[in-house]
Amino acid sequence: MKRKTLALTASSPFTFVLMMGVVNLFGDMTYEGGASINGPFLGSLGASAAAISIIAGLGEFFGYSLRSVSGYIADKTGKFWPITFIGYSINLLAVPAMALATGWPLAAGLVLAERIGRAIRKPTVEAMLSYSTGKHGKGWVYGVNTALDETGATVGPLLIALVIFSHGSYREHSGFVGGNWPGKKPSSRR
Repeated sequence: MKRKTLALTASSPFTFVLMMGVVNLFGDMTYEGGASINGPFLGSLGASAAAISIIAGLGEFFGYSLRSVSGYIADKTGKFWPITFIGYSINLLAVPAMALATGWPLAAGLVLAERIGRAIRKPTVEAMLSYSTGKHGKGWVYGVNTALDETGATVGPLLIALVIFSHGSYREHSGFVGGNWPGKKPSSRR
């Protein structure tokens, strides 16, 4: 049994699955944390309920409909890594940038950018993970990746709730991602 465990952890596909799972964990902490308060945050910047609903709907529409475009481009070009990197970069820049939004239209654009980033990277990550299923099995690869992904999706909103509880500001939620950790002196901008 020990030999099988050692072989499992030393394998390249295992390392890839685990690393992508960890990236997904931190990615989901960032954008699911931010998404958990997008509505109230947009409202605090002056967006109407109708505008918030339209922004949320458009974000979900782009987040799902553009996946087929991203997947098609990745299949045709074979550039899975660059496309994945672009998607993650958009995600991880858009959420913290919301702390700088001075009005709801800019924040809305960043919400849409985050959803588009997810649409760009999701099919390429899934495709790359599918190549590692031969050695470890489809269920195991999917299970590990999804468990880490969903852990991030759960922890992210909880961390944002902690920041809002301790700082009392929606604006601080985005700054948290950029370095306003609990115990650190918060920025003076509210």
